[in-house]
Parts: sequence; C-alpha cells; structure tokens
Amino acid sequence: MATNRSRRLRKKLCVDEFQELGFELNLEFKEDLSEEAIDAFLDAFLTQAMDANGLDYVGGDDFGLVCSAKRGSVSEEQRATVEAWLKGRSELTKVEVSPLVDAWYPEKPINSPS
Repeated sequence: MATNRSRRLRKKLCVDEFQELGFELNLEFKEDLSEEAIDAFLDAFLTQAMDANGLDYVGGDDFGLVCSAKRGSVSEEQRATVEAWLKGRSELTKVEVSPLVDAWYPEKPINSPS
C-alpha cells in the first residue's frame, strides 16, 4: 500500500500523526459469581471506569479493548486509573491490562511523539 498519503487520508485511516491508542483487558471472574453479580459489575464498570473517564469499551464480559470515547488516544493516566479500579474489585480473580497499543492496527508499533 502506498505510504505517500495526503493528510486527509492519514486522518481518515488513523495512521501516522493521527494514530489512536487504547489498551486491552483480560479479566477472570470468581467461579461462584452469579450472572446477576457479573451484570452488576459490568454496569458499574461501564459507568464508573469507562464513562467517568471519557472512555469506551468494546468486547465481551472478560476480554476487550478500551479506547477514547471521542476521537483521539487514551492516556497512560486513564489506563492506570482503569487498572486501579479493576484491581480494587472483589468480583475478579485476575486482571490483565495491556500497555497502550494502536487501537485501529494493534500489530503496528506506537509512533514516537514528534
């Protein structure tokens, strides 16, 4: 694919200076947790950890991607806030939070700031 792209196209593709960062979550719930307790946890997660920090979550109950609710990247501070919130929850036995990754093209390296 051509690498000599116009600014407009780079923005549309979210590449180069328009790269958007997010992070992946991998969660394990306690085995004896009821469906109602998992639903209550997910409601709290979406309200307290995602909405309160301007983030969106795409995925399932136990694995997904966190990205910015608006155009742009998740900050390291937002990632740390979500990780702390998750690690403070008694419903979970394991919490894995990835480093920041390219939200659109996870296999690509993160651009270094200019």
